[in-house]
Amino acid sequence: MSVFRKAPKRKLVSDINVVPYIDVMLVLLVVFMVTAPLLMQGVKVDLPNAPSSPIEDTDDEPLIVSVRADGTYYLNLGSEEKVAKPLEEIQKTVAKVLRQKPKTPVLVWGDTDAKYGLIVGAMTQLQKAGAPSVGLVTEPPQE
Repeated sequence: MSVFRKAPKRKLVSDINVVPYIDVMLVLLVVFMVTAPLLMQGVKVDLPNAPSSPIEDTDDEPLIVSVRADGTYYLNLGSEEKVAKPLEEIQKTVAKVLRQKPKTPVLVWGDTDAKYGLIVGAMTQLQKAGAPSVGLVTEPPQE
């Protein structure tokens, strides 16, 4: 008789521990929920209240031209989105973007106290730049 016994064969089971993956997924969910409203940023303006329907969802980030009450214009593109720009420069920049991505939505954020002519002037220049339609952004009515 032999003193040595054979060890019983063990089954190799490869169980994946999914708990860390669930934790990572929940953290990513929270991060996306917090950052999603921040993606559509522009210069702070006091938008008028009016009932309106939402724009169609597209993959392209919209170009937002903000018009302040003092008559300054801003474009939410690049690193200088908080710097006032002349309307002609905004028109040239929007035209370049629309040549590359023609389906990019173009929106105007007009301050409630801005003169009507300033907002219409911005819309006209954006249409000259090649925007097929220019949307006006409003706040939903307060009830």
